[in-house]
Amino acid sequence: MPDTPVAPAADPFAPSPESAPPHPQANRDSFGYQVHDRIEGALGRTGTIDTPHGQIQTPAFIPVATKATVKAVRPDEMRELGAQAVLANAYHLNLQPGTDILDAAGGLGKFMNWPGPTFTDSGGFQVMSLGSGFKKTISMDSSRVANDDAVAPEHERRAFVDDDGVTFKSHIDGTIHRFSPEISMKLQHEIGADIIFAFDELTTLFNTREYQVESLERTRLWAQRCLVAHRELTAERSHRPYQALFGVLQGAQYEDLRRKAAQDLGAMEVQGQSFDGFGIGGALEKENLGTIVGWVSEELPENKPRHLLGISEPEDFFTAIENGADTFDCVQPSRVARNGRVYTADGYFNIPQAKFKRDFSPIEESCGCYTCQNYSRAYLHHLFKAKEMLYSTLCTIHNEYFTVTLVDKIRESISQGRFYEFRDEALGRYQGRKV
Repeated sequence: MPDTPVAPAADPFAPSPESAPPHPQANRDSFGYQVHDRIEGALGRTGTIDTPHGQIQTPAFIPVATKATVKAVRPDEMRELGAQAVLANAYHLNLQPGTDILDAAGGLGKFMNWPGPTFTDSGGFQVMSLGSGFKKTISMDSSRVANDDAVAPEHERRAFVDDDGVTFKSHIDGTIHRFSPEISMKLQHEIGADIIFAFDELTTLFNTREYQVESLERTRLWAQRCLVAHRELTAERSHRPYQALFGVLQGAQYEDLRRKAAQDLGAMEVQGQSFDGFGIGGALEKENLGTIVGWVSEELPENKPRHLLGISEPEDFFTAIENGADTFDCVQPSRVARNGRVYTADGYFNIPQAKFKRDFSPIEESCGCYTCQNYSRAYLHHLFKAKEMLYSTLCTIHNEYFTVTLVDKIRESISQGRFYEFRDEALGRYQGRKV
């Protein structure tokens, strides 16, 4: 007897007339991206991201408001210093106050009285920070012996990964919280940010290549599930503005894995839903930052924005932008401000140093921020030593202003066709450390 033909395996993500809701295309029209100017001989560009709550001119630095606040600074002050958007964290907002509270308030922006665009991280960063305990992903040293079970010193593992998702043990009270692609999408939809990210597994540079390959496939499958859940939630919540979904690219320091991630997610479409943009995530060696961003930028669609997760140093901005990153975020400007460090065009310095006790000049003479226009180094030194809360507010305002303004100047230099000239001038001053 002739062989009986075998039907191909059913595609679990194929559209079904019975189950797939109508595609919410009308809502998607509120999000878009246009490319304007380009850096000659490089992948960098300027552009405009349209969101339901306003435009973002790119390249742009996105300050981090982890728990619906940039620590120590009012939202209106962030707007005044030039921030175009802020980024909050789904994991933290799920713990406090609960994403249902933000949903009832009308979304993240209304809850925190921020009128502009908002982003949310999916909780993927906590897969690493609560798992292995490593946090400064951009400065990891991959020369250490590979160890998939590596944990930071004095850290208790609080994130446990399986193929379906991640189980977190709360760092606050030890309660158990389950994240899956579907749960992350639900939480981010309730938070109501304009730009949300697919749930991913953030690995470390200490993981073996074998584990990186396994993790990359897990993240790819999670990305498909995120697209399905996002489509369904968008249809269910048609009374809310459309939320753009960015896929997250992993692959650590490996070119083939990074390019594969970009190719897979760049072309991924499930039931008519594709990614609206892309996040470049994962552990990065600082010296390879530009190379890795360049790999994925070469593979990704030109007409969609690229967000680099977790950078904040001036040299990193120039490198990332030149190689194709459009937006980026980091807690660094506010975190180091609270610990005494402030930035200037001529490098950074630490306000608690004794030499500033009688220094009545501003942090930087040419700075236009509220702090430099009104307060002296001596006053800030006093506030820090006296442990006054106002210190954190004033120095965070300055550091965020410095960071946002620097990226604004980079964007302007691209539009003027003088990116390389401005890069060499700005980094020459900053790295000269004349302070």
